[in-house]
Amino acid sequence: MRDSFELRTLDGAGRIGDLEVPRAGVTVETPALLPVINPHIRTIEPAELESDFGAQILITNGYIFYGSDEFRDRALAEGLHDLLDFSGAIMTDSGSFQLAEYGDISVTTEEILQFQHDIGSDIGTPVDIPTPPDVSREQAERDLATTKQRLEIAEGVDVGEMLVNAPVQGSTYPDLREEAARHAYSTSLDVFPVGAVVPLMNDYRYAEMVEAVLAAKRGLGADAPVHLFGAGHPMMFALAVAAGCDLFDSAAYALYARDDRYLTVRGTEKLADLDYFPCSCPVCSDTTPDEVRSLDGDTRERTLARHNLHVTYEELRRVKQAIRSGNLLELVEERARSHPAMLDGYRALLDGVDQLEASDPVSKGSFFHVSTESARRPEVTRHHDRLSRLPVEGETVLLTQGGNNGGFDETWRLVPPFGPFPRALSKTYPLTAETPERFDRAAYEAAAAGVRALVEANPETEFTVGYFDWPEAALDALPDAVGLLDLREGDGGSDT
Repeated sequence: MRDSFELRTLDGAGRIGDLEVPRAGVTVETPALLPVINPHIRTIEPAELESDFGAQILITNGYIFYGSDEFRDRALAEGLHDLLDFSGAIMTDSGSFQLAEYGDISVTTEEILQFQHDIGSDIGTPVDIPTPPDVSREQAERDLATTKQRLEIAEGVDVGEMLVNAPVQGSTYPDLREEAARHAYSTSLDVFPVGAVVPLMNDYRYAEMVEAVLAAKRGLGADAPVHLFGAGHPMMFALAVAAGCDLFDSAAYALYARDDRYLTVRGTEKLADLDYFPCSCPVCSDTTPDEVRSLDGDTRERTLARHNLHVTYEELRRVKQAIRSGNLLELVEERARSHPAMLDGYRALLDGVDQLEASDPVSKGSFFHVSTESARRPEVTRHHDRLSRLPVEGETVLLTQGGNNGGFDETWRLVPPFGPFPRALSKTYPLTAETPERFDRAAYEAAAAGVRALVEANPETEFTVGYFDWPEAALDALPDAVGLLDLREGDGGSDT
């Protein structure tokens, strides 16, 4: 049912989309969070997730139901929706997590997919092999071969309207991730989780997580909904969405609450360390840290879990609005300053700038240059790619941030990090960018690279750079073919 996913708004590789889940009769807006529901431990009831937090979809473990004396027969008789009291979409896992944790499970792909269908799951999962990071390439290839076989087996199971996940494995080998994604996309399966990345996130290896996602995205079509298995901390949503992820699941809201941990978009705090709540959600507006600490264990856990959900859903809404406004990467830059590993992740994302640029809209509302990394954004890369195609009319051209033309045939603007462009384009996106007065070195070097591209594309034209305050290192980065005109010396300037 590959036509079940429709894209509505794009920004870089981030997107807002609609995932139609036919068996549930609902359409889930992405990016979306799937709160994890353990049938044995319900910190927040599914009905509350739906009514109080607007949850459209959740995930529970089909293998737990399969092996549960308490819940198996009830699930088969009542169906998951009635049993959990949830009217949205329900995804079920297959036992692959237990396989990764304990090394063995007693169910086949055919059996668990049929069981997930029989208990009323809307999106089911085959038994893949979640290969952890840093294993040998031989093991990663062997596990991937097994996962591929099981995806092909899953295609042959009659599950009616139930969508089926096609997990993308490959450990920390980007080429294997891409190969796995290409194979998964070639099947008739529907949703594409990037699996076995939780150990990377637990160890703050966000750069490698991004590399795994980008590799998977290279093997998938644009119409493939991508699920980042096990990702539920709000601090990394913006980064993961910017890399192209659409669905997230995690039990973090409940597990962290059980350990008296308080989620924020900048990380995790211990309740014992808080004198004030840095949040205005209903929980934090109505209580103080002292009051929450004084609650009995179950009530305190539930109260913290509600806060954790509020901050998590709030961040997803913030990410969606950033996509709609065209400033998702500015939000990523803001979040990247919350932890060095997040900054590593953002830089890894920009290493794949060509992937981001391919789906990035040509025009948006604004461009804010707010960090060194801004010089590597898709908008800058796109402008540099087009420089060689911009028409140059005169034989002598002055490239300058300001000043008069001093008798040159043409005067072009020269603005870091974009580089040169005709003055007639000054009011077009992204050349309307808001930039600081004090540029960083990366911005100047990017502008110098733009000058080099223009010079190389127009060897018969004489270019001169007129400057006010460029640092010597930036001037040294300019191509030897250009002249320099120091406009600080006066309107006419003097050649240097």
